Amino acid sequence: MKTKSLLLLSIVLFLAPQFIWSQSKKQREFYQLTVYHYNTIDQEKILDNYLQSALIPALHSMKIKSVGVFKAIANDTSVNKTMYVFIPLKSLDMVDKINTGLLKNDKLIANNKEYADVAYNKPAYSRMETILLKAFPLAPVMKLPKLNSPKNQRVYELRSYESASEKIFRNKVHMFNEGGEMDIFTKLNFNPVFYSEVIAGAKMPNLMYMTTFENKKDRDEHWAEFGKHPDWKRMSSLPEYQNNVSHIDQIFLRPADYSDF
Repeated sequence: MKTKSLLLLSIVLFLAPQFIWSQSKKQREFYQLTVYHYNTIDQEKILDNYLQSALIPALHSMKIKSVGVFKAIANDTSVNKTMYVFIPLKSLDMVDKINTGLLKNDKLIANNKEYADVAYNKPAYSRMETILLKAFPLAPVMKLPKLNSPKNQRVYELRSYESASEKIFRNKVHMFNEGGEMDIFTKLNFNPVFYSEVIAGAKMPNLMYMTTFENKKDRDEHWAEFGKHPDWKRMSSLPEYQNNVSHIDQIFLRPADYSDF
């Protein structure tokens, strides 16, 4: 009997660390990124009113707290303007739950008339697109940026890295995770919000991530440090990581006044 008890205790002690480790692993989040394309100030006002007065309060009531709204800095001089809405999700099921819940939300419906009832020849946007993303294994949840500057001075940089094939794309994802590319961003305090792979979108295979800065000068200084960092120089020269990105899009954004971050 004593032998059996010792054996059982040994098994428990052996499995306990593995159980604790598995329980401590955070479940990978999903993200929904909606991009509104528009052309006029009137359209921007309709979108702002809808997001600030209707959509974001409705999402908050559904326990989704960190909703980001960002406008492209290039909007100041561009005819084709863009606005990005970032929604963190615990699971893909939440996409349907949110859409269904919004249809039944009386407050949203009451505060949504200007946006919902636009005339066919005076739309609130020229087109909208939705991108679904899954957080990286080693960055499973989003982080709110720690910045001190006013929102109208901040620069949030959204990057998209495309690859020539799915296999090559996985190599780039590995470079970010196990390869240590994200570690460099952490060491240099890039204030990343999320790192993710696109699971549904117009440009695939690709990954997307967002870093944040106090202002344009702060952004440029951080990237200058990144380019000369010894870890990056070593990593980027490794044969196994060559040619794993075929196209890069850099989008400079500024958070709306009513954005949660």
